[in-house]
Amino acid sequence: MYGKAALYAKSIGAAVMENAPMKNYTSFKTGGSARMLVSPVSADCLCSLIAYLGKNSVPFTVIGNGTNLLVQDSGYDGVVVKIGSELSKTELIDETTVFCEAGASMKSLCMFAMEHSLSGLEFAYGIPGTLGGAVYMNAGAYGGEMKDVLLSCNHIDNEGKQGSLSGAELDLGYRHSAYSDNGFAVVSAVLALKKGDKDKIKAEMNENLGKRKSKQPLEYPSAGSTFKRPEGYFAGALIEGAGLKGFSVGGAQVSEKHAGFVINKDKATSSDIMSLIKHIQETVYEKYGVMLEPEVKILESR
Repeated sequence: MYGKAALYAKSIGAAVMENAPMKNYTSFKTGGSARMLVSPVSADCLCSLIAYLGKNSVPFTVIGNGTNLLVQDSGYDGVVVKIGSELSKTELIDETTVFCEAGASMKSLCMFAMEHSLSGLEFAYGIPGTLGGAVYMNAGAYGGEMKDVLLSCNHIDNEGKQGSLSGAELDLGYRHSAYSDNGFAVVSAVLALKKGDKDKIKAEMNENLGKRKSKQPLEYPSAGSTFKRPEGYFAGALIEGAGLKGFSVGGAQVSEKHAGFVINKDKATSSDIMSLIKHIQETVYEKYGVMLEPEVKILESR
């Protein structure tokens, strides 16, 4: 099954790696190997690949830069479809409307907007990962989120059929979109921005990046904020209040810089990280009666 899938992927121009170490493709820098990692070179290539995998019942999952992903130590017995820089075209549709493919980094998208004096994405400067991932989870920071600028998305469903969602169909909420539920692969998006002053846009971007560097443990591997913000609370404050700042399980630690981050401080395994997440949830629930929901997506073994 996988041998034929590899041959097919190569025949349509995709890059193929067998037994791919997922620690090299996630920001946590942990996890076992995927049976196969495939990188499509175009939207058509991606469409054909997903259609083939679906038709032949080959298990697969789609990722971007893996900045919100934890792969188990046992790895993933399936195909990881990685949408990367090969799918990163960004261009103006008109003076304030931007088309961007899913593999573009948020940094490059924000820089593109700034260079064209377009405001609306300042909040996103410094968010790791790709546009596809940002759409998938309706990423946000500093009072802004993707729902503020997202007009529509093109996607490929799990059978390889192309489609699109716009407006209310996107079901954008806190760290949620329709794609969080349907699992379709985001291919591209259209963003509505507004004309602004280039210097002011740049200054706000740099200010936000400065806040990240001063408050977040960017010097260690992590997946950003580990938990979603519970209604009426802040996850980091609850974790710190429960006395867990600096608490470790194996090589995983609750950051001493910001308790909302679980970091890979010293060669942590994914099991270390998962055990620490569970301990945090149990301790915070016991003290405050609040069950923290992980923001990190865990890729289950097949």
